[in-house]
Amino acid sequence: MKLELIATATFGLEAVVRREVEALGYKVIGSEDGKITYLGDERAIVKSNLWLRSADRVLVKMAEFQALEFEDLFQQTKGLGWEEWIPLDGKFTVVGTSVKSKLHSVPSCQAIVKKAIVERLKETYGVEHFQETGAEYTIKITILKDRVTLTLDSSGSGLHKRGYRVMEGSAPIKETLAAAMVQLSFWKAGRILVDPCCGSGTIPIEAAMIGLNIAPGLNRKFAAEAWHTIPSEYWKEERKLAFDGILQEDLEIYGQDNDPKAIEAAKENAIEAGVDFAVNFSLEDVSNIRTVRESGVIITNPPYGERMGDQKSIQRVYQGLKDFMAENKSWSLFLITSDKSAEEAVMGRLADRRRKLYNGRIEVTYFQFHGEKPKT
Repeated sequence: MKLELIATATFGLEAVVRREVEALGYKVIGSEDGKITYLGDERAIVKSNLWLRSADRVLVKMAEFQALEFEDLFQQTKGLGWEEWIPLDGKFTVVGTSVKSKLHSVPSCQAIVKKAIVERLKETYGVEHFQETGAEYTIKITILKDRVTLTLDSSGSGLHKRGYRVMEGSAPIKETLAAAMVQLSFWKAGRILVDPCCGSGTIPIEAAMIGLNIAPGLNRKFAAEAWHTIPSEYWKEERKLAFDGILQEDLEIYGQDNDPKAIEAAKENAIEAGVDFAVNFSLEDVSNIRTVRESGVIITNPPYGERMGDQKSIQRVYQGLKDFMAENKSWSLFLITSDKSAEEAVMGRLADRRRKLYNGRIEVTYFQFHGEKPKT
């Protein structure tokens, strides 16, 4: 079955997600704020959920149309082939958003879409009542400037929920954002990576999963696994291929933090992710960053916002980074923070590149400071 799929993305990460989709071999047909639209089939749903590192969800696009009246919304929704996806016992809910549209009441739009689908399924299955005891289907209605998009959510829980986070630090960075930070940096297997403010270890763990070619969704379940439309053997086959594709690389990845509880959490999470052999976590202050190589990469999420603490603590972190970078000019620094003063405080100059992103609802900037080319 030919499908249009949508990989949703946090604002600012669309280019990263697009590259991931293309790397899976799928043709991108649209890229806009918060979503990448591409062509695929049932197996593409499986592969996308297993492999997309920086996307938030994988949606099946059912239709897109203009609706100025509730009757338009009802009739066009009812005209879609919902029975191709939702079986007689299917349990389905409708969620939605509406921005700058005449149909601005989201609860009303949700109710109308639900009613239209029920009427369609009644006619198809010849019944008046549905038990809704089977697989779950989340239908999303998105209305933007009177343009309606209807989708089915194949992921279930957001893709950032890899399943390895058994212990957390305070205000941890989302796994999808951490993966994007690594992919936007200079790091690759064979180079050294250090996170001197690692917290519960998300950045080093995501880097290790990238370096070892571990599919981020390998050890979790997805809503679409219970859908009759997608053969169960697809999930078995793609998981086996993912397992077989895991690399046995010697990685140099270090996570440091001055909080014993954070290091304990990081080690437990790394074990759960299956990368504990590839990441070295240690109880260290930011003033003692590992320097086992002439050049390397620092990728870090220093305290800010909820994690900010007192001003003396954050200034100590900044000073530690500043001293290290001054003494190790061939190293590159990639730092994400909501603190607008960090650029000057850490490096005393403008970043070589900066990218506006969001960590949850917090607006942050990803500052990128490129080191000098190592001497040969």
